Amino acid sequence: MKFSIIYEAQMVDTSRENEQAVFHQIVDQAKYAEEMGFDCIWCVEHTALTQYAHMSAPETVLAFIAGATDRIHVGHGVVCLPPAMNHPVKVAERIATLDILSKGRLHFGVGKGGTQQEAGTFGYNLEELQPMIDESMYLIPKIMVQDEIEHDGTYVKIPKRPIHPSPYQDPHPPMYMACTREHTLVAAGERGIGALVLGFSGPDEIAKKNAIYREAYRNRKPEDQVGFRPTEHLAALCAATVLEDREKARKIGLRGQRFFAESIAYWYQGGPLPTIDEDLSAEEQEAILNKEKEQTIAYLSEEAIPVGDEHLSNYNVAQDAYGTPEDCIRYVQRLIDAGADEILFLFQMGGIPHDVIMETIRNIGEKVIPHFRAQAAAKQAETV
Repeated sequence: MKFSIIYEAQMVDTSRENEQAVFHQIVDQAKYAEEMGFDCIWCVEHTALTQYAHMSAPETVLAFIAGATDRIHVGHGVVCLPPAMNHPVKVAERIATLDILSKGRLHFGVGKGGTQQEAGTFGYNLEELQPMIDESMYLIPKIMVQDEIEHDGTYVKIPKRPIHPSPYQDPHPPMYMACTREHTLVAAGERGIGALVLGFSGPDEIAKKNAIYREAYRNRKPEDQVGFRPTEHLAALCAATVLEDREKARKIGLRGQRFFAESIAYWYQGGPLPTIDEDLSAEEQEAILNKEKEQTIAYLSEEAIPVGDEHLSNYNVAQDAYGTPEDCIRYVQRLIDAGADEILFLFQMGGIPHDVIMETIRNIGEKVIPHFRAQAAAKQAETV
């Protein structure tokens, strides 16, 4: 089981000063995460989505983090592959270079981006992108392993050329797809690559997605394989704020999730601008979230993101990871039971302060990760 952090570079205050502060805070958090035993730092890629995601150059952020750390892995979750946005030759070159400089600590996810706002920035219609993404997805690992590449495709044409360098990992870093819909889970499984399940759907939905992915992976055909390194791996999102003070954690975490959901609704569905309520108690936040629940359900592709919680008083069955370390352990266990191979913790949502994120990293590093490491060691000892 792997424990990782994923970043959007989301922010309420978009001033230059705060934008710069957020990026430096991400680096500090990543360095601390390495100390606390986390396995990987993932960064998304989005363009022109104010407040929701300012992570427009993940390759730069990941390179900086890799250079500032020694052990923790770095991952693209994911590189957007429209050719005018990221030409496959440049993607292969960047991936291989960072893999070399990180000494094999790189993971490589692919996707298309989620909004017409982004696609239109580069002159595309979002609904027409998938064939281009598929062509680049199959092409990039070939570029990384072949001495020369020549390609005469529908969307990409490359005259015969040697492309350098080759990656550190042999034959190339493990590959993944961003998966929010059933057909993308099937595609990831059929193509023999990992699935990054980035929704807020919860353990029951994760279990359904896991079953779809595993069946497709079991039944995959050699000719459908993307790249030269089959990877069976399902990573599940887990938004979390973990403090000793449960009410404070829930107040801050639910407020952050509401901002996250409303900012998605704004860019993906044309909803109202997101809001932030600094002074509400957990009970007041709960009341507003439940009152607005029907109006403020946001969708990441086809997946609902709830912004309320009807189970705030029920901690016997964890509904989310906003709370104490014990609450987080219960929720993570449900994700593991649902089939997750990796937990993608999301801490950095709009309005969640840096010090709270650092405390969350510490609590998970000192109490949550050791719990599951000990659990895994005990199971391994039983089988010896």
